[in-house]
Amino acid sequence: MKISKKIVEYAITFLVIITLNFFIPRLMPGDPFTFLSSEEGSVNYTYTQEQIDMYKSYYRLDKPLREQYKNYIVNMFRGNIGYSIYYNDLVLSIILKRAIWTLGIVIISIIASSSIGTVIGAFSAWNRKGWIDKTIYSVMIIFSEIPAFLIAVLLLFILAAKTGLFPLSGGMTVFAQYDNIVERILDVIHHGLLPVMALSLSRVGGFYLLSRNSMISVLTKNYMKTAQAKGLRDRTIIFKHALKNAMLPVITRIFLSLGGVFGGAILVENVFNYPGLGRLMREAVMVRDYTLIQGIFLFVTFTVLIMNLLADIIYKKIDPRVN
Repeated sequence: MKISKKIVEYAITFLVIITLNFFIPRLMPGDPFTFLSSEEGSVNYTYTQEQIDMYKSYYRLDKPLREQYKNYIVNMFRGNIGYSIYYNDLVLSIILKRAIWTLGIVIISIIASSSIGTVIGAFSAWNRKGWIDKTIYSVMIIFSEIPAFLIAVLLLFILAAKTGLFPLSGGMTVFAQYDNIVERILDVIHHGLLPVMALSLSRVGGFYLLSRNSMISVLTKNYMKTAQAKGLRDRTIIFKHALKNAMLPVITRIFLSLGGVFGGAILVENVFNYPGLGRLMREAVMVRDYTLIQGIFLFVTFTVLIMNLLADIIYKKIDPRVN
């Protein structure tokens, strides 16, 4: 019964999102056929009204919205999410080529921010009410309020433009000749470090606050007083007894934060001109490529819903009381 209820909840959520996904691009001012091109980076050509009408007829954009919506739903459940008007390629193919860049920095930044935030939060809770806790708390509150794109701009100016420690933009060095695959991988990592740092710093405050609050609650339990009375070392008490019991909300937050990190990645990628879904989204919006915009939203929505479902399952596995 509970499984059926959960499936219905996710189905309704998915239906609402894909409906908004269909109508929002079409409410935007402008026309996708104002900009047409054979491939990315080439010169744009403006077509005559007759040619535009022909393309609208080909993509069925001259049909009533109700009919377009019906075709959109039917094609989507057949696995066909459309053909890009601007890039002249399958939307799914374009998204998969770009998604690997975005998923890479998103996953690494979530792992980094959750690990750093949890450890610092545990340390801060252990020293609660002391000057160390107050200092760390103030710094983390500031970090948690700064948006990812602003941190990205600061990192770009300080670590790339001013010191030259990192490249200014891109996912890898243009026209570079690599002697082996290791050099290529190191170049990709070098270009991805600043986007990862920007996303991690913008998220570490949230994980810190969650970990700190959860740890403070755990540290007041009687079994923690027993552990201290036994003379166990602080490191053992924190990491073996306290942090283990305080991790439940942090683990849930890791999965639920994926949507927010995706949103931050879209802005951060545009700051660093990183070749992921964020930059692709900006390009698609600029040329009003409805099918590509819908495809990107659908991919992000599907990924976030899967992560939420995993969070539900793992939460129940870790804490059977939820059932």
